Amino acid sequence: MSLTPEAPSPANPQKLRTGLNRVWHATGYSLEGLRAGWNEPAFRQEALAAVVLLPLAFWLGRSWVETALLAGSVLIVMIVELLNTGIETAIDRIGPEWHDLSKRAKDMGSAAVLLSLLLAAGIWLAAIAHRVIA
Repeated sequence: MSLTPEAPSPANPQKLRTGLNRVWHATGYSLEGLRAGWNEPAFRQEALAAVVLLPLAFWLGRSWVETALLAGSVLIVMIVELLNTGIETAIDRIGPEWHDLSKRAKDMGSAAVLLSLLLAAGIWLAAIAHRVIA
């Protein structure tokens, strides 16, 4: 009989993994998140736009900085959309009833998506204007 109490095992087995095993499983979870995002119409639209915009960024960008800004702005929109979907999913998990804090969280997530879209649009319009004018 041991005199030291056993530590409770964590609810998430990922917490016990280390090294490449942890990286391997984390990659799997990330791919599952992308698959789940694909089921969301907004993310699917942004992903399809990225298929066009990412190669276009390499053509439109005149330097690596411009290319990085153009491509990065597209990826930021997708990242923010995934985070917004995560917030909405967590709120919906809590319950379907209306609550002011739930609405506030969802509205703030939606505002973050809007701001990321405005940022991307501004970067792309500036790059196009620079390409046309210069």
